[in-house]
Amino acid sequence: MQEKKSIHGAWASRWIFILAATGSAVGLGNIWKFPYIAGENGGGAFVLVYLICILLVGVPIMMAEVLIGRRGRQSPINAMKDVAIEANHSGRWSLVGWMGVLAGFMIFSFYSVVAGWVLYYIAGMGVGDFIAIGSSDAGAVFEGLLADTQTLLIWHTIFVLMVMLVIAGGVKKGLENAVKFLMPALFVLLLVMLGYSMQTEGFSAGWNFLFHFDTSELSWDAVLIALGHSFFTLSLGMGAIMAYGSYMPKKTSIGGSVVMIAFMDTLVALIAGLVIFPIVFTNGMDPGAGPGLMFVTLPVAFGQMPGGQVFGFVFFLLVGIAAWTSAISLMEPAAAWLVEKFSWHRVPACIVLGLMVWGLGIAALGSFNFMSDFKLLGFNVFDFLDFMTANVMLPLGGLFIAIFAGWFVTRKMAENELAISSPLLFNAWYIALRFVSPMAVAIIFILNLVEKLK
Repeated sequence: MQEKKSIHGAWASRWIFILAATGSAVGLGNIWKFPYIAGENGGGAFVLVYLICILLVGVPIMMAEVLIGRRGRQSPINAMKDVAIEANHSGRWSLVGWMGVLAGFMIFSFYSVVAGWVLYYIAGMGVGDFIAIGSSDAGAVFEGLLADTQTLLIWHTIFVLMVMLVIAGGVKKGLENAVKFLMPALFVLLLVMLGYSMQTEGFSAGWNFLFHFDTSELSWDAVLIALGHSFFTLSLGMGAIMAYGSYMPKKTSIGGSVVMIAFMDTLVALIAGLVIFPIVFTNGMDPGAGPGLMFVTLPVAFGQMPGGQVFGFVFFLLVGIAAWTSAISLMEPAAAWLVEKFSWHRVPACIVLGLMVWGLGIAALGSFNFMSDFKLLGFNVFDFLDFMTANVMLPLGGLFIAIFAGWFVTRKMAENELAISSPLLFNAWYIALRFVSPMAVAIIFILNLVEKLK
């Protein structure tokens, strides 16, 4: 078979692909969610279970997404269709691609609202709004932000523009240039913040909270949490990794690249924990503050610490970059499909897409103020979009991708794309993808629904 080439271009190297996919995986959840759930569920013991889940669930499905993307060399919708037809199966497998693209679109609509909060806090830290602020005042600032429709709309609009401008540049001038600058900047800022937190009184307490090895805290629920996070942290089931895989050079190792991405994603999450929790413990605050940790607890901590204004600004800038790189990957599959379907240039495709997602984002931000009484299945718009994507569309997308790659893509096609020299390693991936991963994702899907709907 003659090798296909993507009309969108290709990554310049393996490392650009790894940086781009890591940027997709590293998002807001890495900064506060993973460190917190690790600390609360056995520390190092939880991290060990999580890494096992990554190897058995996250890595096999991610390899499958990249495999399909590179084989099809198109957007997830068309890649799924063409690979299915090549394997002598129905082109209706494109529906899985459709679901992923739609999920990414829906996630971005409310993700941009949260990213807008981050931009607001970057500006606030920069001008010193949080110097010596108390917890009640910090809480009032955040509540005031949620009630201020105009301010939310401004920052939401700015973030949508930031993302669509990158995507409009295409693979080379847009995505590649962005990740070459943003990802090194993210790592540098992360190390700067780590150095800062190491000077705090609470560093040893933060280290112990994150890495204490306590198997007695490893409940069945903790294992399920590790399983769920291992799937969601790698941006699986939404077409982003498949789209990035379609731009991957042919000779690049899929397996080695995916393992490196999973390692870097986990490393960023652990370092983020070593940044956040020492600061929290130094100020005698609650490490289990959940979403409020970032927008209420940490601003208070930075406001009361020497040099806190500068390092608070650096921290929120770090979070903003993580949100930006993730959001780019959410919208790239839809933009690629518009270009393929209508032969549009990138700019008009991004204008149409940007206006659509901006409009849905207004409904999401309205959930906190002017549309707070509007409900869908008992949820406001923001929570409905979150529920439908995280609990229904992404697990189903991951499940169908595992089934498709494991049972419908021919073994010969998989061997050709993965080019794994060791038969033992290939068989390990194949067995995990066909049996372990689908069963694990099905468990995530069912339990999440039960938890949310009970």
